[in-house]
Amino acid sequence: MALERQVCFALVVAARTVVSVYRPVLEPLGLTHPQYLVMLALWERSPRSVRDLGEALQLDPPTLSPLLKRLEAAGLVERRRDSADQRSLALTLTAAGRDLRERAVEVPGQVLRRLGLDVAALEAVRDGLGPVIAAARAAQDGGRERDGD
Repeated sequence: MALERQVCFALVVAARTVVSVYRPVLEPLGLTHPQYLVMLALWERSPRSVRDLGEALQLDPPTLSPLLKRLEAAGLVERRRDSADQRSLALTLTAAGRDLRERAVEVPGQVLRRLGLDVAALEAVRDGLGPVIAAARAAQDGGRERDGD
């Protein structure tokens, strides 16, 4: 029952600490860490539906919506009704949003240097979290099934 032996504690501390390393790197770009994740997803593919973006980032609409509003206010994205489905919002990068990618290319290298770890070590951590994430999702889904019975 020791705090430092709990997986949940280690994950929370790791997440919070690593995100804090990103903060000074992202600040000159005018982005918070959650906004950076949104932009990464949009740099991969734009336009993108809000639903698709939420699924990619694993964020629910109440969490995603304020992020998108701030990015839109900053002139980085545009939200429009999808021409194929008027019920759906489509997100598109603006010229400023596309241009920001050129500056953001430096972010991973800067974070790597600040952490003082090599790419292989970080990839091993990321890859090691995959089974934990999958198991937690399965436990959530199983809990929903039991709750719904």
